[in-house]
Amino acid sequence: MNVKRLILLVVMLGSLMSAIDSTIVILSLPVINYDLGTTLYYSIWIILTYLLILSIFTTQLGSLGQTFGRGRIYNLGFAIFTLGSLLAGLSINISFLIYSRIIQAFGAAMMQANGNAIISDYFDIRERGKAFGYITTGWNIGAAIGILLGGIITTFFGWRFIFFINVPIGAFALFLGIKYLKDNEKTTSRIDIPGMVILGTSLGLLSYAAIDISTYGLNIRNSLELLLSISLWIPFYFLEKRMRSPLINFEVFREKHLLYSLLASFTQALGYLAVVFLLIMYLQGIRGFTPLIASIILLPGYILSSIMAPYMGKMADSKGPKNVATLGILLMALGVVLYAMLDSSSPVIYVSLITLITGLGAAMFWPSNNKAIMSSSPKQYYGVVSGVVRTLGSIGTLLSYVIAITVSSLAVPRYLAFQVFLGTNKIEGGLTETFLEGLKIAFLFSFVLLISAGILSYLRGDSNYE
Repeated sequence: MNVKRLILLVVMLGSLMSAIDSTIVILSLPVINYDLGTTLYYSIWIILTYLLILSIFTTQLGSLGQTFGRGRIYNLGFAIFTLGSLLAGLSINISFLIYSRIIQAFGAAMMQANGNAIISDYFDIRERGKAFGYITTGWNIGAAIGILLGGIITTFFGWRFIFFINVPIGAFALFLGIKYLKDNEKTTSRIDIPGMVILGTSLGLLSYAAIDISTYGLNIRNSLELLLSISLWIPFYFLEKRMRSPLINFEVFREKHLLYSLLASFTQALGYLAVVFLLIMYLQGIRGFTPLIASIILLPGYILSSIMAPYMGKMADSKGPKNVATLGILLMALGVVLYAMLDSSSPVIYVSLITLITGLGAAMFWPSNNKAIMSSSPKQYYGVVSGVVRTLGSIGTLLSYVIAITVSSLAVPRYLAFQVFLGTNKIEGGLTETFLEGLKIAFLFSFVLLISAGILSYLRGDSNYE
């Protein structure tokens, strides 16, 4: 196996591990609650803390990779992620587990921040679509593994092994990374500490406010947190304009192709990831399936996306990413409209068939859009742009979760919405139709977001770099 393929394997394994960890925990929360003697409101932070750390640090760690070497930061991230996984499996109480997840997430942020940039370092423009397709395959395989193994491992081996499973994978990937992954040509720029502090504070406030809204609803405190988070971007912008080595050089985003591609990525994540959460709530709350069965019903889309992503990325290499990515978004939007038509007696096979439409759309969008982003980014900003992509994705995931919980809690009490999401309760009686109507409204809201992402994808045009 040549070096480029080994590099691709290392980054693909990092993507796979991050995906496993984002899905495998959900199915195990009720068991973790019982074993550690805690409540759903507390243990939900096992998921949300992970997203919070990714949202805050990914952009900064992309910048550090640019300064100190992407290979070094990426490998260190693998080591920290693997250590955090080991500690999570050894947790003696819920606090220890949450702190272990913080360690784990910090390692994941180091990997995610530099993964796209590493691919761009090693693969030229004509190969990147296919390479990003394999990274998408890694993510989908990881998500599928997490979905399938989460319930199986928890049932037959215990919840601790959902974290222990990362240790041998991480050790193998770290060995390959240290041996083959070399540092990029480092920049001599200084670290923008003031910029990191302001941006980190802004994203932290945004993430925490979003979590607080999903848990308690909108109130004065989290409204002020949101307002302060947004207002911090004003001093951040003017600070970065004055810095000799800014954390984010806003001049880069004057390139329409890059800006629109980033906005399409964020809007797609915000709209589509909410759909996954909503489907889980439909299958568990309306239909009464267990988390494991509900996840298996959603599996065909992940499988198809895993198979097709490299081919769709190769198509983006030859045809250009704009049309491939835009068609992918429209397929996802079509699937969401079909989801909105579900009722309490729709055949389950209908749901699985729709996942094939959305899965093909995802296989078309992600490799093509990532190619478009990195191909329109100047090489000296690969690390920063790679970090920005992952930060936007993490924020999109977090806000998608908020959308799902908030919308569903308009129809049922918030505590019941949490229990439905985790598969510990089913909607009964007259609330069923009310809850279903709420889900349909949320699906249509996601449809609007996806159409917006499709418009952004189309309007960006073709890059001069392609």
